[in-house]
Amino acid sequence: MIALLRTTSDHDDFQKLVVQLDAYLRIIDGEDHVFYAQFNKSNLLKNVLIAYENNFPVGIGAYKEFDPETIEIKRMFTVLDQRGKGVAKAILTELENWAKEEKYSIALLETGIELKDAQYLYQKKGYQVIDNYGQYIGVKNSVCMKKYL
Repeated sequence: MIALLRTTSDHDDFQKLVVQLDAYLRIIDGEDHVFYAQFNKSNLLKNVLIAYENNFPVGIGAYKEFDPETIEIKRMFTVLDQRGKGVAKAILTELENWAKEEKYSIALLETGIELKDAQYLYQKKGYQVIDNYGQYIGVKNSVCMKKYL
């Protein structure tokens, strides 16, 4: 059974999984990794979730405020051997619930064009592809999505 912990980016388990996430993205992003890495700073996040199975951290996700009514989902990751078990879905659902508790009404996110499983999850959860926003405008390897919470 998956247990979710609300915390901040200071948590050791979050930081350990961020190292794995960044290594994974370095492979996926290839030569574009340096560009994306500048937008994936994980420090100072106050809305972080860590998913545990049998007290072992198996996934993470976070959000930060984009504007007073909008959050941006960040740092979604499930360890490779735990994928397909609903970890990311549980994290995303809880992030959305947390954002609604804090009176946000819109969620944005960016994912890579190669991350088909992530795109599928987000679409299944009601996210719609939108024009790239902010720093992703004109970036052909980014897929941006939006959902009304």
